[in-house]
Amino acid sequence: MRWVNLTIIVVFAGVILIFALQNLETVTVTFLGASISARVALLVFVAYILGAMTGGSLFALLRRSYHGAGRPRAIS
Repeated sequence: MRWVNLTIIVVFAGVILIFALQNLETVTVTFLGASISARVALLVFVAYILGAMTGGSLFALLRRSYHGAGRPRAIS
């Protein structure tokens, strides 16, 4: 199983490297009046990281809420 996981990681890293090398163009993104010029691969990476952070925090919030809902509360 370790080799399968390692193979998946190596293939994924290779795909990312190929994507970054093929997308060297600079693009400009304007959002709420702010303008950012960067390479396509960098913008995709930033969007991926922001999505992972927000998705991870949402998952943690839902998990905590689910586990907290099942606990009996002590009455003081």
